[in-house]
Parts: sequence; C-alpha cells; structure tokens
Amino acid sequence: MSDFIYATKPIQVESGDGLLLTDDNGNEYLDFGASYACVPLGHSHEAVETAVTEQVSKLAYVQASYPVGVRTQLYETLGGAAPDGIDNVWLCNSGAEAVEAALKFARSATGNAKIISTMQAFHGRTMGALSATWKSKYKQPYEPLLDDVEFVPYNDSEALAKAVDDDTAAVILEPIQGEGGVNPATEKFLTTAREATNESGSALVFDEIQTGLGRTGELWACERTGVIPDIVTSAKGLANGLPIGATLCRDWIAEDYGSHASTFGGNPVVAAAADATVSTLQDDDIADDAAKMGTYLRESLERELGDAVRDVRGDGLMVGIELKGNAGAVARELAVDHQVLVLTAGRTVVRLLPPLVVNEADIDRAVNALGAVIT
Repeated sequence: MSDFIYATKPIQVESGDGLLLTDDNGNEYLDFGASYACVPLGHSHEAVETAVTEQVSKLAYVQASYPVGVRTQLYETLGGAAPDGIDNVWLCNSGAEAVEAALKFARSATGNAKIISTMQAFHGRTMGALSATWKSKYKQPYEPLLDDVEFVPYNDSEALAKAVDDDTAAVILEPIQGEGGVNPATEKFLTTAREATNESGSALVFDEIQTGLGRTGELWACERTGVIPDIVTSAKGLANGLPIGATLCRDWIAEDYGSHASTFGGNPVVAAAADATVSTLQDDDIADDAAKMGTYLRESLERELGDAVRDVRGDGLMVGIELKGNAGAVARELAVDHQVLVLTAGRTVVRLLPPLVVNEADIDRAVNALGAVIT
C-alpha cells in the first residue's frame, strides 16, 4: 500500500547532516528548502540530538497538566524569546493547530466572530486555519468552512483599515507570505493592521510559522518593523524537525482563552528538542548570521540571474525568485541534474529556505546551479 496524500518525490532519503541529505544510493543533495524551514539548525544537529536522547531515556510522555521540568524550561525559554509584551505560551503539535488556537483565543477574548485574512494567504489545512487560507484548491472540497472570514488584498492598507470594524475578532497576517509567493509586507500595511485592531479592540495575529526563529534576520520578523501583534504563531523549525507548534499571546488574550487543550501538546521529548533549538539560535546569534547570509544570497542571485528572472525578493534566508517560466520544472531539474533541493511557491516562484547555518560555499553552489538551469 502507498500513501494517498503526498506526491512522492523520486528520492528516498536515508540520512542528513547539516545542509546535506543522502539518498539510498549514497547520493548527496544540498538542501535549500529545509522541508519548508523545519530544520533551521540543519539536519542531525548535535545539541538537539543530545537533548532528545537524554529526555527519551527518562520520560517520553505525560499529559500537559502534569508539570515536567523540560516543558517548564521551554515555557521560560520561549516566553523569554517572544516579542516584547508577549509572555504566554501554549504548546501543540503543528502550525495549523497553533493557528486554530489563535483564532479560537481571539474569538473568546473579544467576544466577536469576524476574521480578516489576506489574499494569497496560507495558514494551514485544518478547518479553521483553512478558512483563513486564500486558494480555493485547498478549500473547495471541504466547504462549507467557517463563516465570517473576509479577505483583503495583501499590502492594501486602505482596504484593511476599512475591513476592520467592531465585529472583528482578529486580523491574521504573514509578515512575509510563504506559499503565496514570498511577498514581504510593507511597514505601512503592518502599522495599519496594528492601529486598526487597537482601535476596534480586536486581536492582531502574526503567523510566523515560516518567518520566525531567525529566518528573516531577527528572531521574529515582526521585530524588524517594530510592529508587535497580540498573538504570534510558531511551528515548523521550532524543534528542528520534530512536530511542535506554539501560540504565544499577550495577557489580555490569555486571560479569556475559553476552553482549549491538546493531548500531545508539550510532549517532553519534543519540548527538549525545542528548548535546545531556541537556546542554540539565541546563544549562537544565528539570526545575525541569517541576515548576513541572506544578503549574500540575494546579491549573488541578482548578479547570476540578472534579467533572466522577473524578481528576487524576500528577507534574510527566506528568498523568492519569480521566474518567467515554470517553477516546478526548475525545481525538478535542480534536483535531478545538480543535486540541489528547492521549493516552489505557486506556479512561477522558486522558494529558498536553507538551514540558517548555511555558508557562502553552500550559497555559491546553489546559485551556480540555479544559474545553469534558469539562464
């Protein structure tokens, strides 16, 4: 029998080390997608491996209402790392689950129902998160979804301000759209979102599932603009490849969250991995490295690709290359002929999300391969 959900790739991965993945034939691939930013420290990072091994030998699981030292430590680490004014942490198993919690918490805390999202947004595939996701191909088979969800054009400040009213529970935004094409938000758009939600008493939610944890050159993308939301969702790279999500929120949200829980939320083994990941990101100043390597990557791409592409955009090590042709075909050729793995973001955008420990030599190899395929 085979999996009926995923389109199986023609590479059977057997092991990973740093930025390299090795298949069952011993071929090595440079991983410039990090499985959608899930391994910011690279594959098989020593600090994470050690934390997981030590914890699983002591306690693999106990329900979250029982205090466990490693989970308590993660609360402190993650709460301390959160943007200013955000002190409360709820743990779950995925990004979609973190978004579900954010929308529920916002509705409960405000007493309102309306959710405002953006065109081209992607927030997850569960029913609530899917309701706030834009593309109909993800939604149509499962409709009807949540009512009271309104979409505004991304970076249209006037439309956003007009949409927020006294019935609004939350505005949910990605500081940089990932699946939607690696589109950075303007500072004006984020500032408008903050001002409008403050005025209406609604919650501002930043989906930092892909942009957070150093990806854009700061620990959180919102810190680059100084616009701090009421709720931040995190997942993907939070435990360097193990399944986890987190919903971080201000006190006024946490004080009236309603009733919510998750059986495996805060699993001790995953909590150990997450604490090791966040601590390493902070202790080793990896966000600073991501900022420097991101600049090097974008400048190298611009020199190599020139006007063969429409645009090179992004921030830090979240980079989109808008092509004049099909991104899927470029990604396949890179993997097969150059052993470089990348992602797509729609039909015409190649998305680069390498581990944050990437160096100039890794970037040069990837850029040369992209140049060979695209130009």
